[in-house]
Amino acid sequence: MILDERLEFCDAVALNTGAAGSYLLGDVIDLQLAAGGDIGAGEPLYLIITVDTTATSGGSATADFKLASDAQAAIATDGSATVHASTGPIAVANLTAGRKAFVLPLPSEGNVYERYLGILQTTATAAFTAGKINAFITLDPTGYRYYADAPN
Repeated sequence: MILDERLEFCDAVALNTGAAGSYLLGDVIDLQLAAGGDIGAGEPLYLIITVDTTATSGGSATADFKLASDAQAAIATDGSATVHASTGPIAVANLTAGRKAFVLPLPSEGNVYERYLGILQTTATAAFTAGKINAFITLDPTGYRYYADAPN
């Protein structure tokens, strides 16, 4: 897999340890400079989020990571940013080092991408006390396997 530094949102970026709420993590990508404003044309792109350092919490924290865009670089955390993809709530017990938390082809249709693209962390139930993630866009998610959850 080829990784472009300019398409990397988070490189071992710490989870926000604040109370329940939404937070912008890591860097943002200026789509006007990167792709002339259109990332939906050409080859498919993939968002990949992996866990770098196991997450911990004093309670039963959950994180919902969202790919969001906004007109300003400080992507809004109040719900007004455009959300393009979401992991859904992930329990702290499932955020273990080395885990691939999310692999998704970027939507090329639907909500129009605004100028700045970034990752939002929405924490619920309890705050995180530690943990780090990696999040990036790549052309080649080779090696990542998709398995449905199976009841035991």
